[in-house]
Amino acid sequence: MTTPTKGLSRSEKVGYSLGDIATNFFFMSMILYQTRFYTDTVGLSGAAVGLLFLLVRGADAVFDPIVGALSDRTNTRWGRFRPWILWTAVPFGLVFWLVYRSPDASQGVKLAYAAVTYVLLMGLYSANNTPYSALTGVMTADDSERTSISTYRFVAAMIGQFLIQALTLPLVDKFGGGNSAKGWSMTMGIFGAVMIVLYLITFATTRERVLPNPKQKSSVSQDLKDVFTCGPWVMMFLLTLCVFTTLVLRGSSMNYYFAYYLDQGQLKEFLGKVGLGSMGTGELSWWKQALDALGLIAKPDGSNSASVALSFFLMAGNVIQIVGILLSKPLSDRFGKKAVFLCGMGLSTVVTVAIIVIPPTSINMLFFVSMLWPLGWGPTVPLLWVMIADVADFSEWKNSRRATGFIYAGILFALKAGLGFGGALSAWLMAAYDYVPNAVQTPHALLGIRLCATVFSAVPFVLGLICLAVYPIGRDLGARVQRELAERRAAQATA
Repeated sequence: MTTPTKGLSRSEKVGYSLGDIATNFFFMSMILYQTRFYTDTVGLSGAAVGLLFLLVRGADAVFDPIVGALSDRTNTRWGRFRPWILWTAVPFGLVFWLVYRSPDASQGVKLAYAAVTYVLLMGLYSANNTPYSALTGVMTADDSERTSISTYRFVAAMIGQFLIQALTLPLVDKFGGGNSAKGWSMTMGIFGAVMIVLYLITFATTRERVLPNPKQKSSVSQDLKDVFTCGPWVMMFLLTLCVFTTLVLRGSSMNYYFAYYLDQGQLKEFLGKVGLGSMGTGELSWWKQALDALGLIAKPDGSNSASVALSFFLMAGNVIQIVGILLSKPLSDRFGKKAVFLCGMGLSTVVTVAIIVIPPTSINMLFFVSMLWPLGWGPTVPLLWVMIADVADFSEWKNSRRATGFIYAGILFALKAGLGFGGALSAWLMAAYDYVPNAVQTPHALLGIRLCATVFSAVPFVLGLICLAVYPIGRDLGARVQRELAERRAAQATA
């Protein structure tokens, strides 16, 4: 059943989107910084970190279908999915902070602490984000409105990414004052508190309107059968696995790429050209003072050039990516979601490989080529989640049963598996190429860093493009599903 609605209010869309700012504080920290935090700050070996990521993220992925099944069967005055956001807000933000604390203890105790806090964090992520993602599919039944919701959501996600990418490493340097463990703890404590507030706002401002047929019988075994026999869901599962393997492998590798491969003198010179160089005598412009307070100005000795430069690259890419997200809806309305996804992901794949040929001193060239990556990726960002809502509709159309939470949970299982596999690959490849933390790297180690950031990262994207090409829900089939489901729901409401 569906409660009839016109277009959703802007305040509800904004309220929903704030949840993804919070999620991206966690998510982008994990993609960009967690591997290096564990190896360089906590002091764990690359092999241990890789095994930790693979086991924890892989095992925790099993929890997503459980949460999906439970949320589908939750029945409160607040709905099925919103209560989960409320219940998990405080513990999620608190445990996020605990993950980035480094106890002064033996290696064994540090590894155990990392494993326990990380298991808790990933479990809370499942309990929070599976229902949060499924909420998109039940706020409205209108396909165009869903795309609009996702556009709001992922513009907000880019804001969250922008803040994490811009502020994390500079604040760690500034708060730590040479003690990176203290810097990480203070920085992530602030982000964790903001996460809690944003999730509570999301809960308070959203509503659920699309409900299952009241005559639908509850059956986990039938949910499993419906999902695993749904061809579009299988393709989206594999696509999600490939996408997030690449995002983690590339994101974590770029951290090492900027710190060790790129010429630090050229980075410092580049930062001076874009206005982020060290402040000379008498330079008291308010904006430079503000940036310096946030740690976003290179020091005279260039010791923080890599972190400031990486933050600048990520911020600039985020601006372009936000423009791409805003164009996602008009582009997909005109050309179809699948076509836009194929073209955008194809461009990002080519750019990922192309960076391998750029020498360490050519920072200007690297910046130009790097900005082509978000140009392609931006329009695809909302489409993955909108297409999963399409899969939920397709499954209902085909099987006369709706299991929104379970379908989203299966995709989040793939996301978690991709995060685990990508994180493990990043740590293991660093170890295989003889990476040594906080030291001058050998040519062999530098080759490994370059390959991880480029060629190795592109391979899962290529596999994802193949899955996307096989995905069967195009414009015509999608329109038919929407039309016939609307007719069924109208008949159910009348009955």
